[in-house]
Amino acid sequence: MHSRAFRCRRFANWFPLGLTYACFYMGRYNFNVAKGAIGAAYHYDKAQMGLIATAGFWTYALSVIFNGPLADRFGGRRAILFGTLGAAALNLALGALFFGGLATHLILSMSLLYAANSYFQSFGALSVVKVNSAWFHVRERGVLGGVFGSMISMGYALALITGGWVLVHLPLWCVFAIPAGALLILFAVDLFLVKNRPSDSGYADFATGDEGADQAASERPRFFDTVRHVLSVPVIRLLMLAEFCTGLVRQGLMLYFTEFLDEVHGVKPGSGLFQVASWGVTGGGIAGALLCGVLSDRLFQSRRAPVAFLFYVGQLVSLIVLGLATSPLFAALMIGVCCMWIFGVHGMLSGTASMDFGGRKAAATAAGLLDGVQYLGAGLVGFGLGALIEHYHWKIWPYALLPFSLAGALLMLPLWNARAKGTC
Repeated sequence: MHSRAFRCRRFANWFPLGLTYACFYMGRYNFNVAKGAIGAAYHYDKAQMGLIATAGFWTYALSVIFNGPLADRFGGRRAILFGTLGAAALNLALGALFFGGLATHLILSMSLLYAANSYFQSFGALSVVKVNSAWFHVRERGVLGGVFGSMISMGYALALITGGWVLVHLPLWCVFAIPAGALLILFAVDLFLVKNRPSDSGYADFATGDEGADQAASERPRFFDTVRHVLSVPVIRLLMLAEFCTGLVRQGLMLYFTEFLDEVHGVKPGSGLFQVASWGVTGGGIAGALLCGVLSDRLFQSRRAPVAFLFYVGQLVSLIVLGLATSPLFAALMIGVCCMWIFGVHGMLSGTASMDFGGRKAAATAAGLLDGVQYLGAGLVGFGLGALIEHYHWKIWPYALLPFSLAGALLMLPLWNARAKGTC
């Protein structure tokens, strides 16, 4: 049982880390909000704007896979500081692109800048998982994942609600400049508060009960050894396939729901019903993350696959209902319901299971591989789903996402009883 002083110091460590990651989302999903307005202003269709998204997704995918071992080697604190500063700079650059109407060769220039932003963004999840893996026991991580997922969901609210308001009241460049300012503030906060492990703050390190519990705390893992170790774990290989499916469903919803609500139901960004959908994304994400964490730790004894299976099934049902919605209010509400099932399973697999099965020494590498393959899948929805919507219109969306939710559910069945070796 941890002392009260330790828990307070741990809170001062993970809370600013969570706020920083929320602002990472604010500085990435601002593109989702502005995509429709940019396309309309510069006369680009969904497939063309989707190319920008794909550039970001695939850059993130490759970066997060490569940077995971780097975060394991050099520590989560350095990784979060480096990523925060870079993401702030690139959001400022994206804002400058639209300042004074200076944007030229928009698809190419935005693709390059958004891809560079995604590179720095890739350090966010890796840092969170790496740092928290040393501060939390396996039995605490399900609930932690739920709380952390709730904070991350606030990033969606910051991006969607702030972005929607900015599109109505301020110049377009402010959609990118405001997140940059928030990231710079949190860079300064993290510099003083975030530590890699308890011993860096004067507390004793402890056995966390994960796959790396038997490794010396001072051991610095080699790049390829870490990757080889993570890929040798059969559970992680199946989780990677599942997260590929999650990426298609998650980004297939997030990248296009703003335009879906606008073009099908007449719900404009910045309107009252758009706020309902935006808060639904946040509320659904919070509910899904907390429910997933509590069920995993309390009902399934820290097994992650059973609750993930239930949430994949929830995705199937909610996406079908969303496709059948005829009322603008009901469609706006269903966005949040879908997000509950999607974000819950994503946080459980990439956030919590990566700590469990990667262990303290390879937590960031495991998170990078799981998050990376998720964004490889996400890249297909940029130009692929965009082209389908252009050809078949919105009747193909969201039914095109259903096979991947089903595949994710089936992949959880072989993992039903899988737990980290150190779990009591």
